[in-house]
Amino acid sequence: MSFPDRKQDEVRRMLEGAHPPVPADLGPRAAARGARVLRRRRRVRRLLWLLLVVAAVAFAVWASVEQPWVAPPTEVTPPLEGF
Repeated sequence: MSFPDRKQDEVRRMLEGAHPPVPADLGPRAAARGARVLRRRRRVRRLLWLLLVVAAVAFAVWASVEQPWVAPPTEVTPPLEGF
């Protein structure tokens, strides 16, 4: 018997046997856990949106103060004296 056939036979034997009893409160526990997971994901998503908005506002404030689009004054030529 080859390796995959032996595994398949073991799985078939396990499935043919008696099924274990399911706890009576499995459904409510699963629903409660799913609700917790959804609340956690919603909280994380809101936090990420808040961080994105704060970063955008911080960038807008920085850009309005620094004005990086304005070219710095050129000081390459010497001042004209005694002309």
